[in-house]
Amino acid sequence: MRHPGEVAVQRRAGVRLEDHGSSRTRPEIPEPAAEFLRNQHMIILGAADDGGRVWAGVLTGPAGFAAATDDRTIVLHALPGADDPLHGLFERERDIGLIAIEPHTRRRMRVNGTAVRAGDALVVWTEQVYSNCPKYIQTRSPTSAPGEPAGLGRGIALPDRHRGWIAEADTFFIATRAEGLGADVSHRGGNPGFVRVTGARSLEFPDYQGNSMYMTLGNLELDPAAGLLFVDWERGETLQLTGRARVEWEEQRTVRFELDEYAHLGGTVSAGWTAPGYHRFNPPV
Repeated sequence: MRHPGEVAVQRRAGVRLEDHGSSRTRPEIPEPAAEFLRNQHMIILGAADDGGRVWAGVLTGPAGFAAATDDRTIVLHALPGADDPLHGLFERERDIGLIAIEPHTRRRMRVNGTAVRAGDALVVWTEQVYSNCPKYIQTRSPTSAPGEPAGLGRGIALPDRHRGWIAEADTFFIATRAEGLGADVSHRGGNPGFVRVTGARSLEFPDYQGNSMYMTLGNLELDPAAGLLFVDWERGETLQLTGRARVEWEEQRTVRFELDEYAHLGGTVSAGWTAPGYHRFNPPV
């Protein structure tokens, strides 16, 4: 089924292949993708809560904590922690978007489907499985193991530290969804400063040229709810934002985000990574 939001965005962007989007993906997990998944230590996930607010978060574990058990099923042997806004959402089956990302090789695998908790694991049934090009991924490798996730604060306006964190970011992830069409989570990267903080409850970022699938913008065309995830690679902390996003179709296409709430967590990823290697296609800031 073609995604009407993606088709609308493709037409506006001048893309002629209107079926070049989520309708071109397949539900099966090919063996190379299954092998890649088994080697990963970090999975980004995105989903909407019962109020329709969208959040993006991260799960980590040793190699093998994420594994395909057949060509349509993935089991993640980890769950969002008690202070994570995604905690408890999967007591019943709901739409989910996943990215398995390996920064040091600039490889990533995306999965969209549905998920439910089964004991201490998350079981995901796949509906869309595909890979993306390495554009805008900064290379880095962890130098330590993650700690124990713990809440460090929540609020509705970003304090100075969080504004500085976002303004210096070279990477973040954005989760979106559309009713009846599923959830999705996508990577965004660029040189530090590509995300501009415009207020205590607002930020904006350029939408760089990608693969023209427009899965994120297609969802936003139908539902402005979005969740952003920023990682503090040195401290092993994450900042989860939920709010609404809209696309400004100017000479440089720009996404403007308005914050509803944030959650700041520690211990979610490794506290210490090698210095980033910026992608050569990152546009200048």
